[in-house]
Amino acid sequence: MSNLIYLVALAAFVWLVYDVVTNQKSMSTGKKVLWIVFGFFFSIIAAIVYYLTVKQK
Repeated sequence: MSNLIYLVALAAFVWLVYDVVTNQKSMSTGKKVLWIVFGFFFSIIAAIVYYLTVKQK
């Protein structure tokens, strides 16, 4: 069960980094770095917050 959680967390982090780097051209570099650092430490929570705040616009 814990392996599944690790895989989901890794997938969430990879998705967040990919989306921030490739799709958010208008976002400042500082915000991109903050999202990536936040995603590294809190991957699943960060991905959910990112989706609800940035992707919903």
